[in-house]
Amino acid sequence: MTDAKSLPALTPIGENSTLLWGMTNAERLRRLARAEGLPESAAPSDAQLFVNLDYVFDPVWLRHILTLPGTVVMDGSNVVMAHLTGGIRFEEIAQHRDTLTIIDYRDNPQIYNRQLRKLDCPFIQRLTPETRREIERKSYFGAYKGVTDALTKYLWPELALWLTRGAASIGMTPNMVTAIGAALCIYATYLFAYGHYWTGMLAGFIFMVLDTVDGKLARCTITSSKWGNVADHGVDLVHPPFWWYFWGVGLGTWGLALSNQTFLLVMIAVVAGYVLQRVIEGLFIKDFGMDIHVWQKFDSDFRLVTARRNPNFAILFFATLAGRPDIGLIALAWWTVISLVVHAVRLVQAYAVKRSGRPIVSWMEEA
Repeated sequence: MTDAKSLPALTPIGENSTLLWGMTNAERLRRLARAEGLPESAAPSDAQLFVNLDYVFDPVWLRHILTLPGTVVMDGSNVVMAHLTGGIRFEEIAQHRDTLTIIDYRDNPQIYNRQLRKLDCPFIQRLTPETRREIERKSYFGAYKGVTDALTKYLWPELALWLTRGAASIGMTPNMVTAIGAALCIYATYLFAYGHYWTGMLAGFIFMVLDTVDGKLARCTITSSKWGNVADHGVDLVHPPFWWYFWGVGLGTWGLALSNQTFLLVMIAVVAGYVLQRVIEGLFIKDFGMDIHVWQKFDSDFRLVTARRNPNFAILFFATLAGRPDIGLIALAWWTVISLVVHAVRLVQAYAVKRSGRPIVSWMEEA
């Protein structure tokens, strides 16, 4: 982590009136600087981060270069940003080139994004009215987690992009989107309890898409907040067991109610499995400093289908399509138990690796 006292002051270079996500590039940079705690001004001899306003870049670049004093990021012959120390000015980069570290974007440098669990070359592009929508698209997909479930990764990214653009254009905040999603989540729970599965799944589907939109809107407009994050993740964490419980309650409406004993066993599997998986994930983060799903490629691939809300929702959808929502709930319980076993085995294996003296390193960082 960069020492707060050594952080450079942001110094924008040039002008650019083209709007991106409803704001100028200068305003976007100011928001990024505030998010990273950069000082607003600096003495001539202090470290400074010079940024060319002709260009837009993924926020990962800013966090990366803050840890690398004396580094210049270029796009061919054009300077994009430069973390300069010792009083070197932006216009003096050429004459100090031999003493600076040059990173050329065109060489496709790979940076590991720990927050979003992915390894790639974050985008850099010149901002013009003609490239604006392309850059918005890149910044939106740049905010996507590299390791997530199959529905979030493949099914609705385009729909969520359209909604994110619409929300930004009318000035909606991420917290507003979270609130609408939470209301739909509660409504879906109510509908499940009365066996209105199709209507409930529609409400749940919209909620799940909005659950993507609020995070992307926050990252794209640089408006993330501590309490917004808590609200978003809090709803995500708490609601799934309630959905599955009230799904079981609603089976009576279909004449498919489970026996008391079967319902009890299913709920024990679903709730205990969900909680224990979360505990295992927390232990992995605490003891190894990273998410369990980024340890080895198998873990990242298994995250696509592991028994979280979205894959479980797909199980219930197809079971209901076949007219057997009861079998869907039972299948969900079994899949939860299987996923729990997989996670438990992986945790034990990680402890074994650690005891052998070998480091636990993400396959993305090794790539």
